[in-house]
Amino acid sequence: MTLSRREFLKISAAGGASAAAGVGIAKSFFDTETKPEAPAYSQEWIPTICLMCPGGCGVLVRTINGRAVKIEGNPLHPVNTGKVCPKANAALQVLYDPDRIKGPLRQVGERGSGNWQPISWDEAIGIIAARLSEIRAEAGPHTVAFMTGRVRGQMGELIDRFLAAYGSPNHIRHDSLSVDGERIGNELMFGHREQLGYDWDNCNYVLSFGRAFLEASRPTVRQIRAFSSMRRDRPNRRGKFVQIDTRFSITAAKADEWIPIQPGSDGALALGIANIIIAEGLYDAGFVQEHTFGFEDWKDEDGIIHQGFRSFVLNNYHPVQVEALTGVNADTIVRLAREFATAQPAIATGGRGTSMQTNGVYNWMAVQSLNALVGSIEVPGGVMIQNHPPFAPWPDLPPDPVAEQGRNMPRIDAAGTRNHPLATSVYQSLPEHVLASNPYPLSALFLYYTNPLFSAPDVRRFYDAFEQIPFIVSFSPFLDDSSAFADLILPDHTFLERLQDDEIEPSLGYSVVGLRQPVVEPLLDTRDSGDVLIQIARAIGGYITAAFPWENFAHTVQYRLSGLWASERGNIRATSFSHFWDELVSQSVWYDAPYSFGQWGRVFNTPSGKFEFFSQILRNRLESLQGEFDWDDWLDELEIRGRGDMIYLPHYEPPRFIGGGEYPFYLNTYKLMAHAEGRGANAPWLQEKLGLHVRRSWDAWVEINPETATGLGIQEDDWVWVESPLGERIKLKAVLYPGARPDTVNIPFGQGHRFYGRWAEARGENPNWIIADEYDRVAGTAGWYATRVKITKV
Repeated sequence: MTLSRREFLKISAAGGASAAAGVGIAKSFFDTETKPEAPAYSQEWIPTICLMCPGGCGVLVRTINGRAVKIEGNPLHPVNTGKVCPKANAALQVLYDPDRIKGPLRQVGERGSGNWQPISWDEAIGIIAARLSEIRAEAGPHTVAFMTGRVRGQMGELIDRFLAAYGSPNHIRHDSLSVDGERIGNELMFGHREQLGYDWDNCNYVLSFGRAFLEASRPTVRQIRAFSSMRRDRPNRRGKFVQIDTRFSITAAKADEWIPIQPGSDGALALGIANIIIAEGLYDAGFVQEHTFGFEDWKDEDGIIHQGFRSFVLNNYHPVQVEALTGVNADTIVRLAREFATAQPAIATGGRGTSMQTNGVYNWMAVQSLNALVGSIEVPGGVMIQNHPPFAPWPDLPPDPVAEQGRNMPRIDAAGTRNHPLATSVYQSLPEHVLASNPYPLSALFLYYTNPLFSAPDVRRFYDAFEQIPFIVSFSPFLDDSSAFADLILPDHTFLERLQDDEIEPSLGYSVVGLRQPVVEPLLDTRDSGDVLIQIARAIGGYITAAFPWENFAHTVQYRLSGLWASERGNIRATSFSHFWDELVSQSVWYDAPYSFGQWGRVFNTPSGKFEFFSQILRNRLESLQGEFDWDDWLDELEIRGRGDMIYLPHYEPPRFIGGGEYPFYLNTYKLMAHAEGRGANAPWLQEKLGLHVRRSWDAWVEINPETATGLGIQEDDWVWVESPLGERIKLKAVLYPGARPDTVNIPFGQGHRFYGRWAEARGENPNWIIADEYDRVAGTAGWYATRVKITKV
């Protein structure tokens, strides 16, 4: 890694600070010795990991006399190599937010009344431990649930362990709102339920199906750098980037070509491209023969012949047929297919607009089939399966009959059942189950890094459900929309005040673990939520206490990361764990580069050991749940139109939409660079630069095609109502945007908080109030783009 002189001096200073002051900060978690007082003027650069989004970028924080004053990139971290996006700089405004919660609170009035009473940490932990002990003895431990957002590092698994030791199956992750369509599609074809890594730097051609590559897809800084590398660092083979999207996005504006597409038809387009690649013999025959299953028709162990991908695609997805489904000209489909197949290495990828539709999983399978056809899997410039760090294993839980019985109860969200057979979590379904007490009443709900009263579709349902839950606890550092309706708030540190590891999201292929360490002492009476969870476990006692042998969360992190040291791999090697830890604190990152291609035994974890065009995982899962029910009736319940072998192949399922007739417009919501996963609204710098492409800030808006607006009598900056069949409507200013399809309106997500502090409250509107709770039912994922709306001038 090449460093400039400025970067070298900065990182040297950071290393020295960490070796002296930085290690002292980390040691304060473990030792009781008093830290010496700072001199009159003391400057340090302390390495840590940003958490303004889940990208996991390394940063250096400049502190003066113990106060954080500036944030820059850490040149040693391979994800961002010393660069940061605007969100990282705004982290200081999160740290110093004047509306942060100053200590534990108990709501003594009606929920949402704002009548809060400060209490001590001991009292708060005692209240929770007593309540959980009572629930465990009476209603049963399975009636407790945790809802979590983008949890990083060991914290997610610590929550898993807490629930397992207590006896609940209900860790409800928000992934069904964001990435599960992608992950499930990958599992069905690769055998890995996770996102993929991509070797962008060596790629010659990208087909991006709605991926917000330069705005919100992660890790954003890494992708911006790779985008530049593809197009400017290789003058002899400049890469081409094609953005397929319903909206002229920032990525579309920067791409070589924008292909407008009918909402929800990405899978059909991918299969039309596949049709030409197969028909013209442009596919990689060697790769398909050696590393895929189900391309040709095949015979199972019972002698039954099954249709393969080849014949299915050739018979059903001619470009002329696909043009009618997608709105993309047949000649363009042919050209894209030829370009993609002959510009190797090439990558086909997607985003929420592909995978978070009512047909999202099949869309994603269709997109990934293109990578298999041209052999762009496990080769330089293609798709990679992320390696994971060698963490030390969690110790076995102590045997506890009560916990075991609770863990074996059905989940409150029906994940993994006949309702949603491929799901492991169905975040947005919680209200319907709570309101119906199905399969049982919920006794308590804990919220960590999530805000369902803002982030879920058809938000009003969650308000109704919260009224039915007897006990709600939030760990938020801020009084956000959901915390305002909690009974207790146990405020966490901000990420600049706590210690936490952070494994990167799939991207580089090789393992990377960052160490998020405190750069300042806690400013308020807050506590690390990991510490609090361990303290609650101790207060409950018995087997639950025994499940947590660590003194605190920092010791837990150390235990798990000891596996990195023991592996004798990566950039940090030492004769003792103590020396390894000191060096990790100094650099704030461990990585095990480079990625080794061609590890076929690891890459495909499917029944065939190959990439599966015909998904045996999907077939086995559905057949295991069929039972005595009628097969066609069940497929109708799952709203799958395909029948026979088509069910297990990538195919086009027509997207479903709520509304029509008087609701003529498709509603598309999107994220921007300043979005920060819904958490950027309380940072003034991010508010100020929110909508630079339309010269808007501190507000929300609706983008309408100019010709459509003219037909409605709407002009720029007119106030309009956007209304959905839910009976809800939101008021926004109109932006006449030529990049909007005539049949689609676009609203940015991130504004419209009812609580969240002075910078965020009552600014703009939250489109989730008008988005229907529709699903890709087989996966349990949210159909974010399944709502149609009407526009009327105020």
